[in-house]
Amino acid sequence: MYSNFSRRDFLKLAGLSACSMALISPPPKDGHKPLGLGRVTVDWIYLYAEPSFRARRLTTLKRDTLITLLTCEIPDEGPSYNPLWYCVPDGYAHSGHLQRVRWEPQTPRIMMPAGGGLFEVSVPFTRSYRRPDPTSDPLYRLYYQSVAWVESIERGADGKLWYRLLDDLLKVRYFVRAEHLRRVEPEELTPISSDLPLGAKHIFVSIAQQEMLAFENDNLVMRTRISSGVPDSRPHENRIPTATHIGNFYITKKTPLRHMGDGRLTGNLEAYELPGVPWVSFFTSTGVAFHGTYWHNDFGRPKSHGCINMHTEEAKWLYRWTLPAIEGDVMLKAGHGTSVTIG
Repeated sequence: MYSNFSRRDFLKLAGLSACSMALISPPPKDGHKPLGLGRVTVDWIYLYAEPSFRARRLTTLKRDTLITLLTCEIPDEGPSYNPLWYCVPDGYAHSGHLQRVRWEPQTPRIMMPAGGGLFEVSVPFTRSYRRPDPTSDPLYRLYYQSVAWVESIERGADGKLWYRLLDDLLKVRYFVRAEHLRRVEPEELTPISSDLPLGAKHIFVSIAQQEMLAFENDNLVMRTRISSGVPDSRPHENRIPTATHIGNFYITKKTPLRHMGDGRLTGNLEAYELPGVPWVSFFTSTGVAFHGTYWHNDFGRPKSHGCINMHTEEAKWLYRWTLPAIEGDVMLKAGHGTSVTIG
């Protein structure tokens, strides 16, 4: 699903130095096609001499460094929950905190649906600003496959086209470069198996196995690794446990994006702010949901604050498959939907 990373793509990425991208080595020139690009999603990760956490550490790669992924490696020693490693220029990196990304700049959409529409970040990351001006106050960095609600398009102070975004949580507006977002066409969100009655679909999540299974009657239609909540005994302001709830539930509402985290308006890249979390299907009154994840790729062990983290493509499939059905360019749909068992 990832396109080949060409020399031309590398030069385009290098041209985004204003976004503070760090790049590790252009693709090799020996004729072998790399897998694509990976983005470091945490403060730093180690680069190893071999695909093993016990191997010699060569260096560290900092947050948002983009690195060419040459080949996949699955060593016998794992780790068992996520044994995937990447061979990269000059070493090996574990996949857990490398997001697979693509460089796909877009032709800006001049015409916008009435009231706005859904767009998806189509480059490794892009910085948002309070005004359509790269010299104005910077805000969140928006990451590949996160989703945004675009209200309009404007000509910026730099002469380029910018999209005006509405933050769904804070109800503030900010701007990003228009060529960095891809329009999510309504037909991409056509409901899946919409002819089945409500009782025919069921979701089961195994906390022990860190798996999600989706059934149509007795037929298994999806099975995938997830990351559930990490138990935390420390008190939290909202009093909501971080361990994923056990029991029987049903999908209560769905939204294509949600700003998660502390809910602060900030340009601090280290702040716990996750704008544009994609394809969110809530199943508790406290806001626990299935959703896409762009801040780690370490599925198979608990990692979340209570929600069910999923690969973004799979969360989008689940969003389309579950009831209540929701169409494109709709921000919220509520109702008694697909049943969910967490055990």
